[in-house]
Amino acid sequence: MLIIHYTGMPDAGSALDRLCDPAAEVSAHYLVDQDGIVWELVPEDRRAWHAGAAFWAGEADVNSRSIGIELANPGHGPDYHPFSDPQMAALERLCHGIVKRHPIPAHRVLGHSDVAPGRKIDPGELFDWRRLAQAGIGLWSDAAAGALPVDAQSLMRRFGYRDASPDAIAAFQRHFRPSAVSGLVDAETLARLIDLLEQAGLA
Repeated sequence: MLIIHYTGMPDAGSALDRLCDPAAEVSAHYLVDQDGIVWELVPEDRRAWHAGAAFWAGEADVNSRSIGIELANPGHGPDYHPFSDPQMAALERLCHGIVKRHPIPAHRVLGHSDVAPGRKIDPGELFDWRRLAQAGIGLWSDAAAGALPVDAQSLMRRFGYRDASPDAIAAFQRHFRPSAVSGLVDAETLARLIDLLEQAGLA
């Protein structure tokens, strides 16, 4: 898996200090600053402590099965802002290299909120998942709402989420329908979920 986070700290320097402090017990493979500078902090073949208590597709030890990328951004609050073009461009280059070196399918390019719904909400609604998918990293869907008599619980589990709880639905919406994060199962959410399952070959 490839997991994208935001630092939730005032600047990259503060995040770098924390990520390099053994006492903090948190780390990531990479940190990308807003100006596009990339720091490699942990070798890709080593375990980093970035996901915490997390779950995806039956796996509870996400740290051992993923590469974590932190993006410098103060996070949700008064200073939360879109991720800059230099930062996104650097992220695209970094991700392209990672998926060439590791067999990470598009449907396993995820946000921290996807693997830890209810506990984490990063990188959040202002992260441009559509742009990343258009660059060939991850998935995106613009499927429109329709009459879909389906079981959301089974579909969410098939995609990788633990369940279809409001927290998990909100996490899905933050990633794939950030314009309306309600935590409620609605027709558009289901349409995008079905489309994504088909794109991933999981339908």
